[in-house]
Amino acid sequence: MTEDVPPDTRARILSVAMDMFSARGYHATSVREIAERVGVTKTAVLYHFPGKADIIAALAEPMLVDLEAAIDSAQALAMDPHQARDAAIEGLLDVWLRHRYLLRLNLRDLGLTASQSVFDRFRNGMLRANLIVAGPGGNLATDVRAAQAIAMLSDPVVLFADQPADELRAAVLDGVHRLFDQPRPRAGRGRPTVMTDNLMILCRKLHDEGFSATRIADELGVSRATVYRHLPG
Repeated sequence: MTEDVPPDTRARILSVAMDMFSARGYHATSVREIAERVGVTKTAVLYHFPGKADIIAALAEPMLVDLEAAIDSAQALAMDPHQARDAAIEGLLDVWLRHRYLLRLNLRDLGLTASQSVFDRFRNGMLRANLIVAGPGGNLATDVRAAQAIAMLSDPVVLFADQPADELRAAVLDGVHRLFDQPRPRAGRGRPTVMTDNLMILCRKLHDEGFSATRIADELGVSRATVYRHLPG
């Protein structure tokens, strides 16, 4: 016979655990202490969560679901690598902002890694995101730049979690855009005369698809002379 547990106990356990893990760390907080703070027995906590790692897994589940959905959405745009990359970057950033206090919890003692399933899903999501951001036909330089861009999304969100989300989002995206030489300038004078590796890949892809040099220059935000320099032959 199980203990009679109020229906909202699970949600209260998660809320208290989140506060205690954030304040004291995952490893320094015991199930018994969580139970005492909630006002139930340790048995009541274990009724909902067989172990402490199950609590962290439940806390992480909404973030992991959002993460996987954002990556799926970006991957659906794979026919346009530039659009897919932007979708992956903005999608990931929105996930981190939505779950920024959970991420900050992890800063104290890497508590999210206590659950193997959480670690595996998070790692797999990050690997998928890196492939999308790097784009097709990448090399070590593009792979590293993709990893740098992805890393630029989470650290500021964790460090400045209490700042207004819209301002933080704009500042983070500005930094990532600078890494990829974005935003691209409008048509006209003063266009860049060099290309990043990703832009060179897109330049040659558009050329192979029959786009004119003028159209490619407009799409990439560079001069026609720059396009000609990077085309085969």
